Amino acid sequence: MRYLPLTDVDRQQMLNVIGAKNVDDLFVDVPKHALLKNLVDLPKAQGEIEVHRHMQRLAEKNTPAGRTAFFLGAGAYRHHVPASVDHLIQRSEFLTAYTPYQPEIAQGTLQALYEFQSQVAQLLDMEVANASMYDGSTACAEAAMMAARVTKRKKIVFSGGVHPHYIDTARTACEALGLEIVALPAAVDDEAAVTKELGADVAAVIVQSPNVFGTVTDLTGIGEAAHGQGALMVATFTECVSFGLIEPAGAYGADIVCGEGQSIGNALNFGGPYVGLFAVKEKYIRQMPGRVAGETLDADGKRGFVLTLSTREQHIRREKATSNICTNSGLCQLAWTIHMTLLGEKGLRHLATLNHEKAIALADALAGVKGVEVLTKRFFNEVAVRLTKPAQAVVDQLAAQGVIAGVAMSRLDPHAGMDNILITCATEMNTDEDIAAYAAALKQVLA
Repeated sequence: MRYLPLTDVDRQQMLNVIGAKNVDDLFVDVPKHALLKNLVDLPKAQGEIEVHRHMQRLAEKNTPAGRTAFFLGAGAYRHHVPASVDHLIQRSEFLTAYTPYQPEIAQGTLQALYEFQSQVAQLLDMEVANASMYDGSTACAEAAMMAARVTKRKKIVFSGGVHPHYIDTARTACEALGLEIVALPAAVDDEAAVTKELGADVAAVIVQSPNVFGTVTDLTGIGEAAHGQGALMVATFTECVSFGLIEPAGAYGADIVCGEGQSIGNALNFGGPYVGLFAVKEKYIRQMPGRVAGETLDADGKRGFVLTLSTREQHIRREKATSNICTNSGLCQLAWTIHMTLLGEKGLRHLATLNHEKAIALADALAGVKGVEVLTKRFFNEVAVRLTKPAQAVVDQLAAQGVIAGVAMSRLDPHAGMDNILITCATEMNTDEDIAAYAAALKQVLA
């Protein structure tokens, strides 16, 4: 028995050591009425071949992104990941490595973290970045809690363009701390609305650009208004490729920038694991969650790396910890770093340009379909459209025709009153034929 290495003799020896006659003696303290009389309602054991066949049949019920015209976005994006990325991260020294509890021994791990931080800080135009976090939504929640620590205030205001899942995650995390979460009504463009909520009790306004509807926002006015009231501006994002083409939030004076890094180096993977990006102004570094790797010189004057800051409860007194983040999505972070290194600045800008061109083609094609109104005016690779029918029903009908059209806003936020709003996305992976098939199928469904 391949996965049952103990023999009957082995089991009897163990029972003899503890003074039990048989396995049933181990359950004498369990009431007899609670003991099962028959086998549980599960399939009996099968051989490896049979299990593989069963799992294959289950997997075939899914629709892989590469098998159909695929226009999903809304927080998870299909991009090309070079084969070299997966090849490198599957090397045993990377694949089996975990959080460095004796960090200076793991120089390779620390260097990878240091290079990652440098790339993130440059991409987001921020002064310092941490060694990654779980994902975009939990990074956003950590940013809200950090803002409260910095300002000593209890109120966090979310703009109507922030992804609803990010707001929900922040609300869950902040509730135990007694923080008040104010989420403005969902809006394709809500630059003006969020500044009206500012007051002396607001710790931070959290905005997103490109937002959940795809709108690219000039954050300058929001940042100035927030700072004028003593609040922080937190900028979040779901599509990091966008910063190859548009100004990152750091250029607008954001105090904290956080979001999802999945688009670089990490495939969709049915929703995870992903990697959270987190960067701050240097003056707030000691309130930043997670850990920071630094560069130094060793005793021989050679370049070396150290774990400079690690302000979590496993390293310092619990009341001094900035968060309980217990990992840094190390393998996903490494994939991000390798892919970003392969791209370089020129490659990232080219990739971003391809995405925007595809989005323009998609928006133009959908605008030509009767019953479709394109709502997003300033976008990167994602747009929101209003349909003459409920968006979720349209998505289901298009899926039956081999087109994965996008995400209905009603699925992200059932209470937003946007049942006819569809969020759709195009990346470099979409062909002109995909876009034409989408428009043709949508025309038929809306007729």
